Amino acid sequence: MDEQNDYRRSNHVVSATHVHLVFATKCRQGVFNDEMLARCEEIMRKVCEDFEAELKEFNGERDHVHLLINYPPKVAVSKLVNSLKGVSARRMRQEFTGRINRAIMHGHLWSPSYFSASCGGAPLAIVRQYIEQQKRPL
Repeated sequence: MDEQNDYRRSNHVVSATHVHLVFATKCRQGVFNDEMLARCEEIMRKVCEDFEAELKEFNGERDHVHLLINYPPKVAVSKLVNSLKGVSARRMRQEFTGRINRAIMHGHLWSPSYFSASCGGAPLAIVRQYIEQQKRPL
């Protein structure tokens, strides 16, 4: 991944904001198969486009998914997460009714919690050192 190409440029800002998200299924139920993960990726990619964000990486296991998203600074991660989980849950329940048992999962696909971590760029220690080494005027 070329770092220069990951910079977003607009009239007043240059940014490189990435977030790593993990969504677990309700009660960690192992419902996903390969076909469902592929469809979930398609749905989430479309939601990201609606936010002018880019889904860089997607993968998952039977009970959770990982996403790496490059998003513009105007987007609140909590709003992006809310839309990703809401739209994907609705569509996945419609398309895979037999696999997503509403009785066991209490009508929900995703757990209400999620993991979020900003990522990319230099490690925190390097950024801290860079800031400390600025030549402050006397």
